[in-house]
Amino acid sequence: MKRWQAILPLAALAGLGILGGIQLIRPAEESFTAKADRVAPDRVFPLLQDSSQSISFAPPPGDRPVMVNLFASWCGPCRAEHGDITWLAQKHPGQVYGLAYKDAPEATREFLAELGNPFEKIGVDRDGQGGLDFGLTGVPETFVISPDGQIIMHVRGVLDENRREEVSAALGG
Repeated sequence: MKRWQAILPLAALAGLGILGGIQLIRPAEESFTAKADRVAPDRVFPLLQDSSQSISFAPPPGDRPVMVNLFASWCGPCRAEHGDITWLAQKHPGQVYGLAYKDAPEATREFLAELGNPFEKIGVDRDGQGGLDFGLTGVPETFVISPDGQIIMHVRGVLDENRREEVSAALGG
């Protein structure tokens, strides 16, 4: 066998190693905001506050756009973005809703007792199917839904100041 034929697989392996290293070193995009053009899921969620009542977001309550934040008490990034959600709830009263994803209601209540409850209402998605219907890839994620039930914005990951401002603009402010 010729020498270059023996070196070729090693060179290919080294190239893949370099590409992998670059991917590990380069900072990943923690969150992603996208314009969405799909209908909110036609699903009814029991309310955390009173499980005999429920909420649906297709269409959402009221005649203004609403924000639905999918969160969980066990989610560290959810805790990190809680201040931004509180800010949005203060700026847009009645337009900020929560959906507790794969979380025990008791744990959700403790989480909100500790950090404060910025949500108008909170739906419960114990089995996680509702989150999947929304298009959830992992909590936290935020959706803005138009009054006619269209998802007009989807924020993957933690809200930060820039994304908070984008959501605020989509809510009408």
